[in-house]
Amino acid sequence: MSIDLSGVAVFLAVAQTRNFRAAAERLGVTRSAVSQSLRKLEDRLGTALFRRTTRSVSLTEAGRDLHERIAPAIDEVAAALSATGDRPSQPSGHLRLAVSSIAERFLSGSLIVGFAKAYPRVEIDVTVTDEEFDIVAEGFDAGVRLGEVIDVDMIAVPVSDDQRQMVVGAPSYVARFGAPSHPRDLAAHRCIGWRPSPTVAPYRWEFTEGGRDFDVAVKPQITTNDMRLMLRTAVVGGGLTFGMEETFRPHLDRGELVAMLEDFCPPFPGFFLYYPSRRHMPAKLRALVDHVRRERSSGRTD
Repeated sequence: MSIDLSGVAVFLAVAQTRNFRAAAERLGVTRSAVSQSLRKLEDRLGTALFRRTTRSVSLTEAGRDLHERIAPAIDEVAAALSATGDRPSQPSGHLRLAVSSIAERFLSGSLIVGFAKAYPRVEIDVTVTDEEFDIVAEGFDAGVRLGEVIDVDMIAVPVSDDQRQMVVGAPSYVARFGAPSHPRDLAAHRCIGWRPSPTVAPYRWEFTEGGRDFDVAVKPQITTNDMRLMLRTAVVGGGLTFGMEETFRPHLDRGELVAMLEDFCPPFPGFFLYYPSRRHMPAKLRALVDHVRRERSSGRTD
């Protein structure tokens, strides 16, 4: 038997008020609508639920039994709906994020730890991945990627300043093989390449000259999907590599790496927290968005 929820609502209103007119006013319907709804419910159940006279309305034995059984259940449903409505003030639940491996600032720890401290009832699950996929279809609440690769139908909130990619190499490599003066010279150098997975071609190194963007398909001697291996290999003189300036910055400041071809590497929009447009955003996701915006306004994610 299918459940007639509207009929149940009418039954409860009449059982509580013991008056058809009062029940109609509570529900915002006509008195005749109340009578018709009850008649349909009684016909479906095959029994009378109320005794009706010109002066009073009372429950039959079947009506009393039904009321005793469903009233507590309806109270539980009401409590559950109320708790769901109250969630924005107390975010909780499992928050799944897909984050690019080169989103250094977001992955540095401080932003995530700050969010975890502020919202202890939210469980944060971060998957670090550079594969391109539909975060909604894969069950993620949000992602963090470079703005240029985010679909236009997503809402995007900046989590970093503009970024820049650059070519770097160890001083020992430069002393032995020299430095390229133009991106086309990279063909004569040992290169360390990156790709997100074995089924994808190595990433093409992107440059700009005279306002024109172009890329160079270097032939890496060493290719990896691990940024740490790529970086470490460059630091010990294994070749030139290409990536985000903020990834290389600590090593540049220590003199372990030197930057090259900087005139061909202008800045571009950085990383964004992105998520699908929703009429009712989950409280846990709203809390993260607000946290990111506060961190940005304070300068702590720059």
